[in-house]
Amino acid sequence: MRIEDTAAIITGGASGLGEATARHFRTMGAQVTLLDRDAERGAAIAADIGAYFVETDVTNEASVAAAIAAATSAMGRITAAINCAGIATGAKVLGRDGPHPLDLFRRTLDINLVGSFNVARLAAAQMALNTPDADGARGVIINTASIAAFDGQKGQAAYAASKGGIVGLSLPMARDLAREGIRVMAIAPGTFATPMLRGLPQEVQDSLAAEVTFPKRLGDPAEYARLAAFIIDCGYLNGEVIRLDGALRMQ
Repeated sequence: MRIEDTAAIITGGASGLGEATARHFRTMGAQVTLLDRDAERGAAIAADIGAYFVETDVTNEASVAAAIAAATSAMGRITAAINCAGIATGAKVLGRDGPHPLDLFRRTLDINLVGSFNVARLAAAQMALNTPDADGARGVIINTASIAAFDGQKGQAAYAASKGGIVGLSLPMARDLAREGIRVMAIAPGTFATPMLRGLPQEVQDSLAAEVTFPKRLGDPAEYARLAAFIIDCGYLNGEVIRLDGALRMQ
């Protein structure tokens, strides 16, 4: 598959990694539809880069099905799905205020893990209708994990569990979808300069950057975007999780 021939849906496309990916894909000539709950910002970004936008709740089956139908109608087909929608929550299993709120744990898994699977499975059904290329390929799914899946920190039980689930999905989903010619990959970013991290005090950002082996800086969302584009272009990448973290191994 070639990035310039790609018709991609990108969840979480109104900010952070999703926005960077949408912008990069458009500069490479791909068609893009942003899926996000932030209707105002999502529509503004889509208009700015010449993409489409559909307000979407990734945890809701009907919402995602409608978004995929709208994206297919707008672009003619879907050949790539990049799951960037997610939340980062912090709570200890047993903290000063008592046990970890169960509803917070469920919500984190529902958005990060169930939401990604919901989009992937419905996108796969649409991709399976595509005409295969010379390799028999019909589409690519890229899920976003995190180094927290491997090096989860204090207060990250819910977040690490949700991202660990993404890691665990990669190979079986790739095997399930091989017959349809759909590849499945995951990217596990380290500490990236997303709006969430940019909202932290500068000294906190500097301390996080100092922990990276090399280069000693926060990751640039554009680097995630370039890796996602490379995954689409490189047809032999399948069923794997790629750490994008400057060799960071958190204590």
